[in-house]
Amino acid sequence: MFKKYLNNRLLILYVSPFILGALTVFSFQPFNFTLINFFILPIFFYLMVYIKKKSKGTYRKKPYKKNLLIFGTIFGFSFFLSGIFWITNSLTFDENFKILIPIALIIIPLFLSLFFGITTLIIGPFLNLNFLSIIIFSGAFAFSDFIRAKVFTGFPWNLWAYSFSWATEIIQILNGIGFFAFNLIIITLFTLPVVILFNTNNIKKIFTLLFTSLIFVFLYIYGSYLINQNNVILESKNEKFNIKVVSPNFDLEYGLSINQIESRLKKLVKYSEPNKNLKTLFIWPEGPLSGYSYEEVLQLKEIINKNFSDNHFIVFGINRLNKNNGRYYNSLIVINNKFKIIQQYNKQRLVPFGEFLPFEKLLNKIGLKKITEGHGSFLKGGKQKNLVIDNLNILPMICYEVIFTKLIQEADLNTNLVINISEDGWFGNTIGPHQHFAKGIFRAIEQDSFLIRSANKGISAIINNKGVVVKKLDVNEAGNIELEMPLLKSKYKSKNDLIFFILLFTYFLIYKIFKKNEK
Repeated sequence: MFKKYLNNRLLILYVSPFILGALTVFSFQPFNFTLINFFILPIFFYLMVYIKKKSKGTYRKKPYKKNLLIFGTIFGFSFFLSGIFWITNSLTFDENFKILIPIALIIIPLFLSLFFGITTLIIGPFLNLNFLSIIIFSGAFAFSDFIRAKVFTGFPWNLWAYSFSWATEIIQILNGIGFFAFNLIIITLFTLPVVILFNTNNIKKIFTLLFTSLIFVFLYIYGSYLINQNNVILESKNEKFNIKVVSPNFDLEYGLSINQIESRLKKLVKYSEPNKNLKTLFIWPEGPLSGYSYEEVLQLKEIINKNFSDNHFIVFGINRLNKNNGRYYNSLIVINNKFKIIQQYNKQRLVPFGEFLPFEKLLNKIGLKKITEGHGSFLKGGKQKNLVIDNLNILPMICYEVIFTKLIQEADLNTNLVINISEDGWFGNTIGPHQHFAKGIFRAIEQDSFLIRSANKGISAIINNKGVVVKKLDVNEAGNIELEMPLLKSKYKSKNDLIFFILLFTYFLIYKIFKKNEK
């Protein structure tokens, strides 16, 4: 039966990779069934070896390298189709974009799948059922993930390491070695069970099981120690700052009138529940005043004047005019109770089609525009600059900027708070907001700072410097959460990708040394 299955070209090259790729979605948020990857990657690896060895005889119709490309691409297509299908929900808010839903559902996963397909094509001829091949496989796919995170603006979504967002003890090592080095280790550990599943040598099976288990035991013990030490530090800190996170749960609507904006502003005040005697930083989400710029809502400043005091600062997202060219930024601003901007950050990582339209002049002629409302394509912000409010040194991130570990790597050395504001209403009641939220857990650990997230129709939360969710509001939950947050100074600042490349080079040396000894 099994042999018959292996000799079926349709099942091996098309059905199997599609099923395997689709199943990976259950390892990520909100499912968190990480265990499934310990089966998916070994089976994927084994089938790559099988295709290489058998395709010349079994699949004579096509060369085996082409078979490898097909196999890897279909796996990647299914991986991204199941993992990011929710992006098409953002195309449902404008009739002009609905026609693009089938295209987006196919083209985006297909493009991203090439990272899997090309990697499979390149390394497939070198693989066998041995440890050295696992080294090649892990290193190649980790490097592929790294490239995906960097080129064409970068899209580091659902990298394998993110399947451990629930295991805060396991991921504490992030701060020491960096995200991509950790991702390489995780891919290796996911793949190692191929020895257990498809090797007849019982000694190798036992050794592999023990080795994999010991790595996770070490990571867990190390992480638990750091978290326990951190609890002592948090309890002993005297200098604190009161933070209040607001989630209004506004519906995503186009064409709001100024009266509707006024109503929204009053609701934000209501949810904020300001205490005029308590020094507080209020954090509102991105997009509560959708379609309007700061300059346009100044007429509503009395609402802020009446309800907030000199003890208050408010962070939220709004469009800001560049007076030199008449174009707008997607900005995070900090205002005082006079509605005066005291700090501003302009988003650097703009979402293609969402916040800017590639080939804008051409596509405008056929009726297309950026998905977000108002003011044409946004301008890209300049180099990241931290915001300083009293003793708070804030690293700002707008929406999906939180997925880029590079912004953490470039953070000011004095950063002691990361703020991520977002409008997750674009993605509806899908898995998207859950996946988006999980990225913040990793950024908090990497920076060794509290991360505050305010998301309209998403998950708003206060995450401590070890990735522990202290308080949160779930998807579509309106209200506020509050914390007197201790001001921490990070002990760890080695966050570049050097360790990843050192580890990758080490993998290469191991391969070369043992390969030479085999001869």
